[in-house]
Amino acid sequence: MEHLRAVTPALESLAQSAGTLAGWGVEMATRLMAGQRLLAAGNGGSAAEAQHLTAELVGRFDGEREPFSAISLHAESSAVTAIANDYGFEHMFARQVSAHGRPGDILILLSTSGKSPNLLHAVEAARAAGITTWALTGAGSNPLTACVDDFVAVEAQSANAQEGHLIALHAICRAFDAEVRRRRQEDQR
Repeated sequence: MEHLRAVTPALESLAQSAGTLAGWGVEMATRLMAGQRLLAAGNGGSAAEAQHLTAELVGRFDGEREPFSAISLHAESSAVTAIANDYGFEHMFARQVSAHGRPGDILILLSTSGKSPNLLHAVEAARAAGITTWALTGAGSNPLTACVDDFVAVEAQSANAQEGHLIALHAICRAFDAEVRRRRQEDQR
């Protein structure tokens, strides 16, 4: 029961960030429909959440629509292990951002602590490449929130913040799909 009661602060925090999440979904739709891509990264459970987001975009979320380019940077095991071996774990995302990212793309980073060196280096690589950076983090200010273009910090305990990240990703996807539908209907007029 203690764990379940601790979900409430995460939900309340997300409700306060609803406008940001909806805005991200609309901006993502605008960019991905124009041929840009989404890059996503996280470590551990946050990696799973990043992959969940990319699956929703390449596959589908609410209904049928075309697939969009979204890459979860941890998911290519050979590249990840080679980069970590040759350049160090802290550069495994940055190297991929430099390889895959183009100006106008979006990099979304997920981290309950906001302190992971590999995510902070990814932001540096994104900035150099003209890529917009967003972060979903746990509570409070942290190094990641200080260096990205925009962020949503889920004010809750770490496990509950991570649960909140999935809810946030679904909110982004719902706004994304609604904007894609709106634009497609507008195109048909």
